[in-house]
Amino acid sequence: MAEQKENVVRVCVTGAAGQIGYSLLPLLATGQVFGANQKVVLQLLEITPVLPALEGVRMELDDCAYPLVDDIICTDKAEVAFKDVDFAILVGGFPRKAGMQRKDLLAKNAPIFIAMGQALDKYAKKTVKVVVVANPANTNCLIAATNAPSIPKENFCALTRLDQNRAKSQIAAKLQVKSNDVKNIVIWGNHSATQVPDVNNATVNGKAVELDAKFLKEEFVPCVQKRGAAIIKARGFSSALSAANGAKDCMRDWVQGTPQGETVAMAVYSDGSYGIEKGIFYSFPCTTKDGAFTIVTDYKVTDDIKTLMKASEKELLEEKSEALPK
Repeated sequence: MAEQKENVVRVCVTGAAGQIGYSLLPLLATGQVFGANQKVVLQLLEITPVLPALEGVRMELDDCAYPLVDDIICTDKAEVAFKDVDFAILVGGFPRKAGMQRKDLLAKNAPIFIAMGQALDKYAKKTVKVVVVANPANTNCLIAATNAPSIPKENFCALTRLDQNRAKSQIAAKLQVKSNDVKNIVIWGNHSATQVPDVNNATVNGKAVELDAKFLKEEFVPCVQKRGAAIIKARGFSSALSAANGAKDCMRDWVQGTPQGETVAMAVYSDGSYGIEKGIFYSFPCTTKDGAFTIVTDYKVTDDIKTLMKASEKELLEEKSEALPK
């Protein structure tokens, strides 16, 4: 058994009994992220009142008899959940409620992600890769990374792959092609209503996307920006299945690499690319190889897109000043 343990990867999922966690765990357990033969230990964290529900999730995972699941650990203790983890997907957070302003949501989530960062710093492997899903994702990611000083900022990423997937789907539907025919749509900025879906560098079956500017400005961009709200209105709950799938796609490509010639949306620690201020987690087009991402720096940016990019940057800097007061 000890020899077998050496060949497993340890994956922490926080908020594991919630709707996103419930949708995500089967993807992690069936080789869709770390490889078809890679065994995993699932280290699942929940708040104490939710432990009975987490135990129910564990029972269902057991009943699936997944051959790649080496062990399942359910806990309300961060020191157990983050112990020696190779990967962490931070789903658990304080949900936005009716009437809450974004700053209220930041105030509720800041102490949670301070604690997550401190736990990662103390208990996780220094090579851990962290994807933050809980909103406000970019700034929650910044808070966690800031509180894990011994782990490189490049090991943290906030989820904007969901937005890229949403954008691909909308363009594919408009052009009546398959989603997989659409490549290299960019999501700039924050995972919020200021995000900037951009098709100026995208291709469909290898050819540049050509769509009416009016459609892009008045239909496509607002649809992607407000898709989460539309889903809440339609089903009464926030995105779970698609959020879990986006987290799976993000972590899979980070681990296994992006296909040649393709870029993916990742909200990563800004290095100043495209004139975006350093010190915030901002979504850029990235490629990945050997477990590391590279920001693609030669994409064309129109004046209209640049204006929107700066507005999203401004929002993130405001969030930073509220979340990390000097």
